[in-house]
Amino acid sequence: MQSKTVLFIVRRGINALITVVILIVFLFSLIHIIAPSPAAMARIYAGSPHVPPAELLTIEKTYGLNKPIYEQMIIYMVAIFHGNLGVDPTYKVPEISLIAKFLPRTLELVIPAIILSVAIGIFTGALAASKRRKPTDHVVKGVYLATWASPPFLVAAMLQLFIGYDLGLLPAVHMVNPLLNTPQNYTSFPILNSIIARDWPYFISLIHHMILPVIALSLISFGIVTRLTRSSMLDIMETDYFRLSIMKGVPRKKAIYSVALRNASIPLITLIALLFAYSVAGAVIIEDIFDYHGMGWFIVHAIYTLDYIAILDTTIIVGLSVIAANLIADILYGVLDPRVRLE
Repeated sequence: MQSKTVLFIVRRGINALITVVILIVFLFSLIHIIAPSPAAMARIYAGSPHVPPAELLTIEKTYGLNKPIYEQMIIYMVAIFHGNLGVDPTYKVPEISLIAKFLPRTLELVIPAIILSVAIGIFTGALAASKRRKPTDHVVKGVYLATWASPPFLVAAMLQLFIGYDLGLLPAVHMVNPLLNTPQNYTSFPILNSIIARDWPYFISLIHHMILPVIALSLISFGIVTRLTRSSMLDIMETDYFRLSIMKGVPRKKAIYSVALRNASIPLITLIALLFAYSVAGAVIIEDIFDYHGMGWFIVHAIYTLDYIAILDTTIIVGLSVIAANLIADILYGVLDPRVRLE
């Protein structure tokens, strides 16, 4: 690997680490601004508004609520970098175990949704670029603008009401049929567990319950892929090398999809990282609407129960995922395009 490439990766890694520290400081400060007093938080952690003063003092000492905010922040940041996210006051278990349970379920939604979004976006973007200023182009733009501008809860609710309840084609709520027995936990991913256990009824039920949330996530995010693909292809179709391929006798349709589309796909590397962030954020609302017990549902439930440790930890985990995705995108983009490393 070239020294410039190594230096580029190290520089991006340092920037990502600084961003993580800033994120933790910002979120920790924000949570303590909106949170109630230490005594009120101790009552929340105790699970009852009527707690003896001695027990309140014990809870404040256990969770460090009696210390200055800056000292709490330093302790929390050191614990974060050691992989310790604390103990959840609601579930009375380590927070990392809850995140390990709910995050894979969200990834089972987000990853297929991103793949579907990119596939639909590339297809519709290429179709719109090849039919520039024709009715097909206007229809594609109208569809992706309508879905892109729609709030996630509206898209999810419409799919749930129309397909789930009115037509009854797909399950409208839950992650799996509650009447089925859960297979043994070989991994953190329910789909892999059902495959390893060869529990096909459970596997089919998981897939059926995933379809509507995945479609909802895809509909709210494919528009940006369509727009970028269309604009990039139109720019490439104005270049000399594209015109030269036409002059050499390459059919226009083949030149569009083999030359223009292939070169227009490079910027999608960075966009996929942004799609990941957008899909994870959208999953918070969509999982709550479909009662799909993933990370989004867990965050909403933590807000309802005023579980500030869970709110802080899950928000930081989501932020770390977004930072990591952007770091990977920057590195891949720099490897593919030397001009980025020079800059």
